[in-house]
Amino acid sequence: MLRIALPNKGRLSDEARELFTDAGLEIRAAGPRALTASLGGEFQALFVRAQDIPEFVADGAADAGVTGFDLVQESGRALCELADLEFGRCRLAVAARDDSGIAALDDIVDGTRVATVFPRITEQFFRGRGQAVEVVPVSGAAEIAPHIGIADVIVDLVSTGSTLRVNGLHEVATVLESSTRLIASPDAPSDGARARALDELVAALNSVIAARGKRYVMANVPRARLDAVKRVIPGLNGPTVIDIMNGGAFVAVHAVVTAATIYRTIADLKALGAEGILVTRIERLMA
Repeated sequence: MLRIALPNKGRLSDEARELFTDAGLEIRAAGPRALTASLGGEFQALFVRAQDIPEFVADGAADAGVTGFDLVQESGRALCELADLEFGRCRLAVAARDDSGIAALDDIVDGTRVATVFPRITEQFFRGRGQAVEVVPVSGAAEIAPHIGIADVIVDLVSTGSTLRVNGLHEVATVLESSTRLIASPDAPSDGARARALDELVAALNSVIAARGKRYVMANVPRARLDAVKRVIPGLNGPTVIDIMNGGAFVAVHAVVTAATIYRTIADLKALGAEGILVTRIERLMA
């Protein structure tokens, strides 16, 4: 049974648990504080800090793990990315005080002190630009550093930017874009049974991700309007068209559509004379 390292708390933990459950891998633990659990009887979950997951996977304590791309990069470990799980999106950004006079990276002079929870990424970023800054590692709350003289600039995670604005800071540049990834050791894809199990896991998780934001539409439409119907609901590879018993001039059309445009899709179908329109959610979608 393969071991999958999952974040033990926070938003990443909540969303990872939801994704695995939707993929048919329900988390069954002995209690809310359990450090391990069964994932649908197929895998074993190990609950650890998100920042420790790259080390667990690289050292072989876990066969795969779920954590942020920013933490993978900061770890500096050689790891294989199996899938982008598309949640926990944020960016690692350079920020400065509003009254600092720093509006662009070129305004940061050599010797500038930069506070960050990501010293490895920060050092590599500025070194790659040929800027000799002094990186000041902090354990959290980097936003306070410019206000108490610890540093002039920070490199920190940003989602909406509201925390920066509240603290009198502004973004200068993006260092990297991050989201939650499924990772494994570099040798995992070539390791027989383990590779097959991980391939099945990736397929299951991706099928849930692909289904999000999609709806399945079924409707009886006039046969004579099929060309127009296909333009309204093109589906993944074109709509499925089925003859209806005693349907006469009508045929049944099924297709996957984008949830964000479902209101307009229904209105357009009705305008074409469609009847019996049914819209349902999709749990899994595999190409």
